[in-house]
Amino acid sequence: MDLKAQYASIKPEIDKVIDNVLTNTSFILGPLVKDFENNLAKFCSCKHAIGTSSGTSALFLALKAYGVKEGDEVITAPNSFIATAEAIIHCGATPVFVDVDEETMLIDPTKIKEKITPKTKGIIPVHLYGQICEMEAIMKIAEEHKLFIIEDAAQAINAEYIWKKLPLSETAIFSFFPAKNLGAYGDAGAVITNNEDVAKKVLKLRDHGRIGKYESDMIGYGARLDALQAAVLNVKLQYLSSWTTMRRYNSHLYNQLLADQPGLIIPCEAEHRKNVYYMYVIRTKHRDVLMDKLKMKGVSCGIHYPVPLHLQHALAFLGYKEGDFPIAEKAAKEILSLPMYPELTPEQIKYVVASIKEVMKDV
Repeated sequence: MDLKAQYASIKPEIDKVIDNVLTNTSFILGPLVKDFENNLAKFCSCKHAIGTSSGTSALFLALKAYGVKEGDEVITAPNSFIATAEAIIHCGATPVFVDVDEETMLIDPTKIKEKITPKTKGIIPVHLYGQICEMEAIMKIAEEHKLFIIEDAAQAINAEYIWKKLPLSETAIFSFFPAKNLGAYGDAGAVITNNEDVAKKVLKLRDHGRIGKYESDMIGYGARLDALQAAVLNVKLQYLSSWTTMRRYNSHLYNQLLADQPGLIIPCEAEHRKNVYYMYVIRTKHRDVLMDKLKMKGVSCGIHYPVPLHLQHALAFLGYKEGDFPIAEKAAKEILSLPMYPELTPEQIKYVVASIKEVMKDV
């Protein structure tokens, strides 16, 4: 990422809104947050958008709004950031993992039904890397078994599935962590939903369950969106569509230049999906060598994520073991995230690709 390049491109607007927040000294919730929420809901063609303190808190509050409690189970993928599982566990529930599709690395709908039990209350599909899960199949399963869906779209704002933006089901969450496609200058997130009851509950839960300044009718949390972050996000939201176009152009250039490279698997995009490329992730059996050599050539790259959730030490109490989810485990050993951001130039991409080809020739 190059967050400085993005800031430089919109600096006058950002500086102006930050100065406005500091001058008016309204820092928690307030009109700036409401304005951003209205604009975000409109952008997503959704009834409600509720700003939160982070993507993690957004997912947690959404789960609480759906009544998830101790003894419940929620199905999700094992190749996500740990926050997905944490939110479920903090509700007292148990995350139940389902292996992923080999081509997309997204949760495999054909494997979901076998994990449904009488304790299952919902499904959290993770729209990893800015792709969208096969939602038609997932929504059909959820409807058959009377399960809720909360889409973990932390990395997928502005992605589309069959020409529709998120949420494709009833509810989704976003993260506005600084590196995200729509990033704040600190932590921030949002719940977007078409469910009136869920929206009302999340609004209360994020602000200590309050119905007045010092009166609450439910136990809530301190998970509000700061006005400063809302002001920044409101500016950036105006640019999100053009930034998405630039990310997609960069990904297509990568694909074009890497298409004939032996020993490499590049991202795929089905016709009914519009990926937003939060990350551009390739796969190779020579990942570790390639990563080390690229860094030596000045190419920043990383692994998202090196340890699947079911093998995390923090989640050992769930009782999973190596081999339980072979596709996710295999992918974790092969994935490599290359530079990807809107301001990336064709020359930079060509340098990255030339460096990859040089290394792969040797291995």
